[in-house]
Amino acid sequence: MDITALNAFVPGPPLQLQGRPGGPLAGVRFAAKDLFDVAGFVTGAGNPDWARTHAPATRHAGAIGALLAAGADLVGKTHTDELAFSLNGENAHYGTPINPRAPGRVPGGSSSGSASAVAGAAVDTALGTDTGGSVRIPASYCGIYGMRPSHGAIDMAGLVPLAPSFDAVGWFARDAAMLSRIGRVLLPDRAPVAITRLLLPTDAFFLPDQAVRAALMPFIEQLGARMPIGDMEIAPAESGVSGGLPGWLPVFRTLQGREAWQAHGAWIEATEPAFGPGIRDRFAWSATLSDESVGAAERARRGIAQWLDSLLLPGTALLLPSAPGIAPRLATPPAELDAFRSKALALTSVAGLGRLPQISLPVGTVAGCPIGLSLVGARHADRALLDLVETLAWPAQPQF
Repeated sequence: MDITALNAFVPGPPLQLQGRPGGPLAGVRFAAKDLFDVAGFVTGAGNPDWARTHAPATRHAGAIGALLAAGADLVGKTHTDELAFSLNGENAHYGTPINPRAPGRVPGGSSSGSASAVAGAAVDTALGTDTGGSVRIPASYCGIYGMRPSHGAIDMAGLVPLAPSFDAVGWFARDAAMLSRIGRVLLPDRAPVAITRLLLPTDAFFLPDQAVRAALMPFIEQLGARMPIGDMEIAPAESGVSGGLPGWLPVFRTLQGREAWQAHGAWIEATEPAFGPGIRDRFAWSATLSDESVGAAERARRGIAQWLDSLLLPGTALLLPSAPGIAPRLATPPAELDAFRSKALALTSVAGLGRLPQISLPVGTVAGCPIGLSLVGARHADRALLDLVETLAWPAQPQF
């Protein structure tokens, strides 16, 4: 595919930075979501008013600097949903990056351009951010690998935040080997405990429809031939929140909303930026959250995190559908998109509320469109997840 047709990259002055010669990533081409600072360039955050009211960065974001120091070449910045507050990938100002694996459908967001650039083979890897699924959802929709690390595992300095207690630097790749190469540069050097047991939460697998479950099951059966898989519930009453996994969603939304308003409310009130409809509505709702509702959500999060820690002992990982379905079609009615987004966030909230690492793997298709399966590890088991994923061979994985 002609890479200019992807609409994955931010227009403007050419951005080409050479990595350190001879580094472990020499020859690797990467792009970065337009939330990452690059010295001498304005970080646009997907919104023209943000770009207009912010000066060029004076230094690189930490993850950018680490990849350059390892020898990778930065070849551009990629589109994002406005201030990263969406899962769709449709930007009212800059358009929608192409989903190369599912034309006519959204690429997913908010790391939309990064996923499109990797899936379209414009780059070898690309940096994104993940607060509520902004790497995992695009990876699933675009049929590529996507990594959300443990919260705090990678320095967030030099990035536009959304909700700091959930925000994480993530990345995409077309194959597991590249995903691991990037992880060896960006992640702390902790000795991994090999994953030898998997958990399959039956309640989470009933959120997607039957076609998705059927598409994921052959890969799950292959995993079951390698190690034991135990059935369980991810969100029983013992998690401290009623309503099952959908009951975790208001906890995530409330905390994300409060932090998003704390991060950007003053700028929004001072600037009155032009936002697309969904973004505008989410920030307006975030401004209304009460201290009481936030306090209740904080208590619920602590209970959920403790419950997940009790499940995910060293050497154990959790299987989850990466998304409730394949990528929605372009111009899907807003109400339908919102219902789909709620299901997606219920799934992605698990890693977010637990501050856990998660990798989405491209293992199946439904109606010719990709769907991902995720592995979620214990906190700081990032390298163990990457090691496991690198050993998995699966014929349905896309070939480029």
